[in-house]
Amino acid sequence: MDPRSAYVHIPFCHRRCFYCDFPVVPLGDKADGATSGSVAAYLELLQREIAASPGGPPLATVYLGGGTPSMLSSAQVAAILEALERRFGLAPGAELSLELDPASFDQARLAGYLAAGINRVSLGGQSFDDGVLADLGRRHRGADLREAAGWLGLAQRRGDLASWSLDLIQGLPRQNVAHWDGQLSAALALEPPHLSVYDLSIEPGTVFERRLARGELALPPEDLAADLMDLTWTRLTAAGYGHYEVSNYALPGHASRHNRVYWSGAGWWGFGMGATGAPRGRRRAHPRTRAGYAEALAARAEEPAEAGEGMPFDERLMVGLRCREGVNLERLARQENLKASQLEGLRQRLASYEQRGLLRIEGPRWRLADPEGLALSNGVLRELLAWWQEQAPLPAPVP
Repeated sequence: MDPRSAYVHIPFCHRRCFYCDFPVVPLGDKADGATSGSVAAYLELLQREIAASPGGPPLATVYLGGGTPSMLSSAQVAAILEALERRFGLAPGAELSLELDPASFDQARLAGYLAAGINRVSLGGQSFDDGVLADLGRRHRGADLREAAGWLGLAQRRGDLASWSLDLIQGLPRQNVAHWDGQLSAALALEPPHLSVYDLSIEPGTVFERRLARGELALPPEDLAADLMDLTWTRLTAAGYGHYEVSNYALPGHASRHNRVYWSGAGWWGFGMGATGAPRGRRRAHPRTRAGYAEALAARAEEPAEAGEGMPFDERLMVGLRCREGVNLERLARQENLKASQLEGLRQRLASYEQRGLLRIEGPRWRLADPEGLALSNGVLRELLAWWQEQAPLPAPVP
């Protein structure tokens, strides 16, 4: 099926946060995307990639992520949306999302983005604590976050913005239950329609990885991390938010349609340096440097069009289990021509999770219990991946 969603990667940011391993290009705290030659050159490549894509039906969702897309001017954002509209069209009521950093925009810039067509915003707050923000390498402070969230709330109440999300990180160094409870209270006071709450992950090559290796990063123990996650679920569900995916909570009608595409296993276009897409089911990741991205675009112009193969079974299973409703495993197994004995082997492998009530098997549908099972999803997904690797056929013997 032809994709009806597109992710566009804007790699530029003012600085790289200490936990970040994304494909980004830091330009310095005073950089302005509207006047940067590096940004202009990249946007030209992006326009070329979009124009050269095979095309397809009108897009129902578009997500501009990064990096810090709000380093771009409203005119630059409008030009990207116009390029997508020329190539694909934008469906009526399309969800057009933009990531914003609290220290990178003001009310005038926000108004320009909304005039360009943006109707959903993801605000990368991470924390309200100035000390924590400094420890993370963030450029903004708590006052900046509150002010930016206030502008978004005002735009929503005026009807200029359909929805917005606030991102937070839990499980940070030196964090305890009381501190995290205060962070959740600060977030709820802003009344965001959507909250994304991510666990801190220590990624290779980051400042945090080096600090951890030197014994300079005091991460919460596992039992405290579980308590923080339980507190998140308790506070947010009591406030009316539905826990529709491991890291995502939304008030009714405000779940991210674009993120749903990823978790459903449907295809999407991925444009830009480091972007991952799955057009027509084939997952494809772009090079993570600007030079590699430019070379890949030049090489792709010489390649024949690819036929879709469908998203791999293990990926469809794992993204499905991240969602509250789970996945119809019997249907996926039929599509993959798996035997009943193979599924039984998987069930036995996950028996401890089922016995503890963390994994629920209800007819053909497998799902993780909310919140306990979803909180332990990483363990389940590791077991799934190990099981799937064992199902791969052995290589033919060498004669």
